[in-house]
Amino acid sequence: MQNRVFVLDAQRAPLMPCHPARARALLRQRKAAVFRRFPFTIILNERNGGGTQNLTIRSDPGSKTTGLALVAAFRRGLTVIWAGELAHRGHIIHVALERRSDQRHSRRSRKTRHRAPRFDHRTRPAGWLPPSILHRVVTVVTWHKRLMRWAPITDASMERVRFDMQAMQNPGISGTEYQQGTLFGYEVREYLLEKWMRTCTYCDAQGVPLEIDHVHPRSLGGSDRVSNLAIACHDCNQAKGNQPLAIFLQKDAGRRERQKRFAAAYADNVPKKREEREQHEANRLERVLKQVKAPLRDAAAVNATRNILFERLLDLGLPIETGSGGRTKFNRSLQHYPKAHWIDAACVGKTGECVRLDPMMRPLQITAAGHGRRQMQNMTKKGFPRGKAKSRQKIYFGLQTGDMVRAVVTDGKHVGTYVGRVLCRKSGSFDIKTESDRIGGVPHRYCHPIHRSDGYRYVH
Repeated sequence: MQNRVFVLDAQRAPLMPCHPARARALLRQRKAAVFRRFPFTIILNERNGGGTQNLTIRSDPGSKTTGLALVAAFRRGLTVIWAGELAHRGHIIHVALERRSDQRHSRRSRKTRHRAPRFDHRTRPAGWLPPSILHRVVTVVTWHKRLMRWAPITDASMERVRFDMQAMQNPGISGTEYQQGTLFGYEVREYLLEKWMRTCTYCDAQGVPLEIDHVHPRSLGGSDRVSNLAIACHDCNQAKGNQPLAIFLQKDAGRRERQKRFAAAYADNVPKKREEREQHEANRLERVLKQVKAPLRDAAAVNATRNILFERLLDLGLPIETGSGGRTKFNRSLQHYPKAHWIDAACVGKTGECVRLDPMMRPLQITAAGHGRRQMQNMTKKGFPRGKAKSRQKIYFGLQTGDMVRAVVTDGKHVGTYVGRVLCRKSGSFDIKTESDRIGGVPHRYCHPIHRSDGYRYVH
């Protein structure tokens, strides 16, 4: 199943998205023209205005990928008509800033040793965010604005917090009904999976069903607080039972030692690796206790980011519904939908309890690619200039690097039709990067633009 096509009237006002078959018919009849390729948008030649339904933009902000979904309020119920997954480039920004910092420090130590450091005198403005985190906020807001230009969006819904931390630390904060309800179990389990990296606390097993275990058993006075809970596989959970953690790990270490001696009889072990494993086993108790006492700092950082995103989205003037990650997972599991970023976005909030969607829908894959670099000179790792300085000219023969082009090559060694992003050169010999390959040496006369560079890459 494909996404619906965005429709604009003759005055570029957004109308309700239509089915792809309807869009093809309008294009064949010349009643509409292609306005934009990604996401595919048509503009009507004569019609102005039209009826619309309530349309909600829903988002599930993540550290690496953000899910987006447009949900229409049809008579048959809430239905997903468009979906996308926005991949961020925060890690790339972090690496680039680290490299620039290293080059700057190297240059300063070589040429300006007399200069006193100034970092103690610099202050950051209120609400400052690291560039890698600010990038996620800006890109999500940007796509909310874009979709508002192409579709008649009436309200918004977003996953504001990943975990309801207040309810987990003090379950009575929202009443005993919330404490004993199913949703609270989803909040706690989702948080524990993230805290323990979806790995068994005691044997480091991954990819197996995991259960919630009380580190200090309840039969010995342990509580139900999140700080006393861990994730364990079924075998470790049953083997531990109601034993104190130290006693269980000591017995478990003996069992592991016997297994290693048995394995050593049939295979040669590298001594260094054996020593590392023994040290790893010796520090297991310390590591588990340290992880158990770890505060909710990481979750708080994610929540702070999403709060800033929430404030930025409020400035768009749309009424916004919010929900937690536990509720999102509860809604998705209740409707038996598979795990996907855009499906999580569709299930955000209280209204996500009943949403119609096709799990086989192909969301638009959006990857933040940036708008190029401002750096005029490439540098070595030591900070010395490398190669020639970059030219200030960006457009060659009407194209610039990053444009989506269609090239129909009729002669030479690359005869064929190619669609992809173009890399422009002053010589007129361009490269085209398709989804699966990179074609070099394509003359510019064969390249025809189909989508201008806007800082993102798209894959259907």
